[in-house]
Amino acid sequence: MLTGVASRGLPQWSRQRSPGLAALAVLLVLGGALATTLLVMRADERTSVIRVTGRIGAGQPFDRKVLQEARIADDGASYWSWSQRDQVAATVATVTVLPGTLLTRPMVAGGDGEVVAGRAVRLGLALKPGQAPYDLQRGERVQLIHVPGRGRDSEVPVLVAEEAVVDGVSYTSGSASQATVIVDSVVAPVVAAYAVSGEIAIAAVRAQP
Repeated sequence: MLTGVASRGLPQWSRQRSPGLAALAVLLVLGGALATTLLVMRADERTSVIRVTGRIGAGQPFDRKVLQEARIADDGASYWSWSQRDQVAATVATVTVLPGTLLTRPMVAGGDGEVVAGRAVRLGLALKPGQAPYDLQRGERVQLIHVPGRGRDSEVPVLVAEEAVVDGVSYTSGSASQATVIVDSVVAPVVAAYAVSGEIAIAAVRAQP
């Protein structure tokens, strides 16, 4: 049995700290709930971008009627914002844009003065056998198509110049080996880039016999 002196020497638990601990627990719960709410809100953030609802050929202007708002998760890609639709409507397509495409920066040119739509330029193309009709002639209206090289089976051919004109053609062993074409200045850089890697084919636009 403890004496009075011994009992006074034992530590005594203070109940005055309990309200403070309870308040701290409440604050921790509220803080966790707030953090969770913020994370959910950020995960659900969306940004308004431009979706094209109709086909726009390379070198053709964008029609306001085919520009539609689309809300997507912001992944940092260089999409055109829906607020810039009037600016896009004053530009032209650098490649053929298919319905349902979300518009990115490289698909658009001519809006900031670096390229002038409608300006004709001459472009030389080195051709491999089979990349042009065997009887291609000067003055013919043609289309220029990007045909991906071997090893890129996931890519499909894309029309990069819907309207071009043959200004000259040279033949080697019965096959067109070089051609000079007149294209819009907007699509000329794209055509040239593919031509350097030998991935441009020429399709003559002719009336059916």
